[in-house]
Amino acid sequence: MRRLWAAAALLLVAAVAPGWQWPQDTGFDPPPVPADNAMSAAKVELGRRLFYDADLSSDGTLACSSCHEQRHGFADSVATRPGVGDHAGKRNAPGLANVAWLPRLTYADPGATSLEIQALTPLLGENPVEMGMKGREAELARRLKADACYRRSFARAFPDSRITVPNVVAALAAFQRTMISSDAPYDRFRRGDAAALTGPQREGERLFRTSGCSSCHAGPHLTDAAYHRLGDPAPSDAGLVEQTGLEEDRGRFRTPSLRNVAITGPWWHDGTATSLEDAIRRHPVSLADRDIAALVAFLHGLTDERFRTDPRLARPDTACGKRL
Repeated sequence: MRRLWAAAALLLVAAVAPGWQWPQDTGFDPPPVPADNAMSAAKVELGRRLFYDADLSSDGTLACSSCHEQRHGFADSVATRPGVGDHAGKRNAPGLANVAWLPRLTYADPGATSLEIQALTPLLGENPVEMGMKGREAELARRLKADACYRRSFARAFPDSRITVPNVVAALAAFQRTMISSDAPYDRFRRGDAAALTGPQREGERLFRTSGCSSCHAGPHLTDAAYHRLGDPAPSDAGLVEQTGLEEDRGRFRTPSLRNVAITGPWWHDGTATSLEDAIRRHPVSLADRDIAALVAFLHGLTDERFRTDPRLARPDTACGKRL
């Protein structure tokens, strides 16, 4: 019993231990963090290196960053990217800005409610195959253990020092929680700088609020995180019904965040919208061409240049004092 109490005390300390400071200038409250995966600088540093490491894929060709590139707002530049072994991709890779605050993290899986859970999909998923590590968990651990720097990094980041898939996804999740975008012109406009948006962008912002866009692309993260159907379901992707089995969920997908949307194209859940104008026209709202142009101008005002160039989010040059 004494050991159980001691273990519980350690878990409590890990959940509330100080040592991580969220930035104070974002305008957002700190995001929720699971009690069993407290933030720490060591864990974030480890997660950052893992995010850029292709050894997390079965054939060493794909890293998380292969589909989530910083210059594209941690989205991709293609409609769908094939997984290892040229397995066909299924959905467009969304941007990762402010994912720490989102209660649902994929287009159509209501079970992916934490970054720790979501990270298992590209690592171990089979529909579609992405990084292809299903059944190769021991091989992943062996690869990482062969690197003395990784052994030290896991020891600093985790009390048990173990190199395991749960610890890998915990570190990845910690790093992704630091992907905070809050310095777009629109953010400065919201904080009271009326000149942060151009005249056409301000008109687009007005239309965004009055034409119904903001009812789904709601709040500071520009998504209600709910599932909606726009148009007829594509036969190749049934959407939410694949998880729920409910026919009314056929063709429903989660509202994507619009943060950095101008640099995260192509758009739509399958990447078939090749321009912002095309993506807007797919919505059931009748808009004149000049209104669409104003909305596009506003959407460009959601690009956070500091986020897309932040060196703290970029591929690390060194690990354990040595060049990678």
